[in-house]
Amino acid sequence: MIKTPYFFISPQARSTKIFPSVLIRKIVATFFIFNASFFIASAQREKGEIDFPNLPIAKNHYLPEYNFDKPTDSSQWITQTAGLHVSFVTSNKHYFRTEVPGVKETADWQETGWKGERLNAMILVWSPDSLSQVRFTLHNLVNRKGRVLSKNTMQLNIVRYVISNYPYNSTNVTCDVSPNKNGYLMPDRFENFERFDVPGHTVRPVWLSINVPQGIEAGVYRGSIEVNTEKSHIVLQVNIRIQNQLLPKPHEWHYRLDLWQNPWIMAWYNHVEPWSDEHKALLKKHLKLYADAGGKYITTYAVHSPWSDNSYNIEEAMIDWVKKQNGSWKFDYNIFDQYVQLAIETGIDKAITIYTPVPWGNRFRYKDEITGNYIYGVWPPGSTEFKNVWNAFLSDLRAHLQKKGWLEKTYLGINETTLEETMATIKVIKEHSRKWKITYAGNWHEALDTMLNDYSFLYGNEPPADKLKARAARGATSTYYVCCTPPKPNDFLFSPPAEGRWLSWYSAARGYNGFLRWAYDAWPADPSRDARHTLWPAGDCFLVYPGGNSSLRFEKLREGITDYEKVRILKQLATKSSSKKVKELVDELNEHLQSLISEHDFNTEKISADLDKGRMIIAQLTDELIP
Repeated sequence: MIKTPYFFISPQARSTKIFPSVLIRKIVATFFIFNASFFIASAQREKGEIDFPNLPIAKNHYLPEYNFDKPTDSSQWITQTAGLHVSFVTSNKHYFRTEVPGVKETADWQETGWKGERLNAMILVWSPDSLSQVRFTLHNLVNRKGRVLSKNTMQLNIVRYVISNYPYNSTNVTCDVSPNKNGYLMPDRFENFERFDVPGHTVRPVWLSINVPQGIEAGVYRGSIEVNTEKSHIVLQVNIRIQNQLLPKPHEWHYRLDLWQNPWIMAWYNHVEPWSDEHKALLKKHLKLYADAGGKYITTYAVHSPWSDNSYNIEEAMIDWVKKQNGSWKFDYNIFDQYVQLAIETGIDKAITIYTPVPWGNRFRYKDEITGNYIYGVWPPGSTEFKNVWNAFLSDLRAHLQKKGWLEKTYLGINETTLEETMATIKVIKEHSRKWKITYAGNWHEALDTMLNDYSFLYGNEPPADKLKARAARGATSTYYVCCTPPKPNDFLFSPPAEGRWLSWYSAARGYNGFLRWAYDAWPADPSRDARHTLWPAGDCFLVYPGGNSSLRFEKLREGITDYEKVRILKQLATKSSSKKVKELVDELNEHLQSLISEHDFNTEKISADLDKGRMIIAQLTDELIP
């Protein structure tokens, strides 16, 4: 029953204490009208209003990484002794931010490598209680003759955690929207530091790199690294054995690393004018990581948005197409020239790939000179219009490349198109000139084999060994790639890091010239903290971070490339040796490589052991060949 407020009752009614039913109905109606008008007024939207559920949760300070994760078993922290814990650990697996590492603590690191090699180690710092001002002090390493491996060759980075849309070691990965509603923190992004804090019940990975000088004397170098906090002090021991063999500089590596780039992402992320001096300065630093890993291919775009508009920041055309009033074509290479020249100056100068004669949906954008509008034409590879326009473009492009001195290193790139479309496109290109080089990434098709100068096969859909040897014999190059498929092996954010190194061992085992990956830097909205994409598995579309920062995944990939180069060099040296021991070790290495081809389970412990065995054979073979 509704109680009528006293002030709604008339004086006459109050004095007689008589409430006729009609009066009660009027009072109740007045009450509801009053309240309804109040609620209507309060529900009226303000201009620019955002509903509360859609508002992001504000934080007092910027978070360099998210910290919303919780341990799966918090009781394990109770068993940890108080204070600072520091240990060298394998870098082949992940260590999670709020999980007790569960490792046998060791303060000693021993490694063997070549002159000119980069040697890496993972150090874990953790504590059940909070640590303040954790800092590392590096010291020179010295051999018994007093020769020094300088601390200036060493670099430390903390490893930041980034959000993934799949849990660690997932196998249910798709090339579409993730089925997982939750996010998962994974260690990946490198960040330079002077000191850092460790909140209680958390872990912080630290990555140590030593760039061994090419001119250093062979021998064993020993030294230490001090780890201090406000209250603690731990000394780590480092023992590096440098063998008497030189690893060439990355620019001289034979491994053909092809990581596709999108230079506009750098301008977008840093809010600078594309192709301004600021943009190009950022790009030089950004591309240095790629060049320093032996990057060979410069990714360029002849067409606007070739990949179905599904990159977070669309790849723009580097060559502007203009249809003139008389129906002829004009092509502007200004941006193309700037980017190619910049990449060459950075050290990426072996190949230029121009994408693509077959964009998604056969859609080509050009500017109409009469109206100034951009027009989208659809020109299938077999059409007369495609042939006419591409003949005009190829003639102009060839003249431009010849003038720049770039023609011999340029490839026309085709990506994952149907066999029919690919064959029709190649027919037009080769009819224009037999000298055009073509690269294709996709499934193995025997019909394409002899038509392609460079062929990158999707892992799991590859040619037989005899076809690969035939390609090599006629001077054609062959690589392979992974993308959003297969789930394993891969270098997703959530992949065990061992898989990233294993990828190049597989290249060596199959006799490939290298490895391809989309992409180097196709960042989503907040890549430094959140690697999730609306479609792809986290990390699928980028390997490095803004600011020229490397990652655990990128460095593991680089380790594998180094292994590949060492295998290649040792096999070449072994052909000149008559040593029985050398022959036995080469046979053992070849047998080991063959065993990798049949790998299908990708158990992290198993492939880590395989990597260790391969590296052990390399070290033994080096000692035998170059004492």
